[in-house]
Amino acid sequence: MAIDLAAISGISDDIIARSIPSTKEIENTGKSFESIFKTAMNMIEETNDMYNKVEEEEIKFALGDAENTHDLQIAQEKALVTLQYTVAVRDKLLEGYNSIINMQI
Repeated sequence: MAIDLAAISGISDDIIARSIPSTKEIENTGKSFESIFKTAMNMIEETNDMYNKVEEEEIKFALGDAENTHDLQIAQEKALVTLQYTVAVRDKLLEGYNSIINMQI
């Protein structure tokens, strides 16, 4: 099983660029909120998948089926980084929302 260690050491700009639609994509679709919402939902689903994988690895480790402890630790780190990234994006979205709400017309 190949393990992507880059995912646990940090998040590259390439990953961020792929996960957030560009302004051109938003303008072309005409459905900016929908595309941003779908992206956010995909991030939440990915975070849930990572935590489900952690639970599976914890169960394997507890039952003694795990080949090594590294798989458990790697799964935990990937889930943590994914959660931190999702929370950071959520915070930025809320910050933008609050800025729009507080605009004076």
